[in-house]
Amino acid sequence: MIFLADFSVIKPEPGLFIWAVVIFVIFWYLIIKFAFRPIVNALEDREGKIQEALDKAKKTNEEMERLQADNEKLLAQAREERSKILNEAKGVSDKIIQEAKDKAKQEAAEIVEKAMVEINAQKTQALSEVKNVVGNIALEIAEKVVKKELSKDQGQQEYVKSLIDEFNMN
Repeated sequence: MIFLADFSVIKPEPGLFIWAVVIFVIFWYLIIKFAFRPIVNALEDREGKIQEALDKAKKTNEEMERLQADNEKLLAQAREERSKILNEAKGVSDKIIQEAKDKAKQEAAEIVEKAMVEINAQKTQALSEVKNVVGNIALEIAEKVVKKELSKDQGQQEYVKSLIDEFNMN
């Protein structure tokens, strides 16, 4: 016990100091060999994975930007095509409407022309019938005038007037 009472931390003995240094060096050698290397390896692996994840994120970001630019191009093309199709459809519909109007005008003109031809034919026929009737009446009047022997001019005029009155009543 005397030995323990004589021990001081401030004044270590050389043998204890050497053993402490040897144990300390062995401890650090074992820590470096068995602890630091796996820790450093794990940190390097983690750093590699983080760098790989950052690279993937950057690549994904660039891909997303490219896809977004492609989408914008496709949208612009789609809008342009939609506009073109709408313009074409409007042009076609205007053309169809104009053609229908032209056809309707042409058919109306044909109908009017046919009606005019028919009216003229009926008019010609009516005039022909009137001429025939007037001719027949004139022949009947002439026949009646010739049949009757009249000595006086006055009697002939009265007879023609009576025939005309008779004709107007019919």
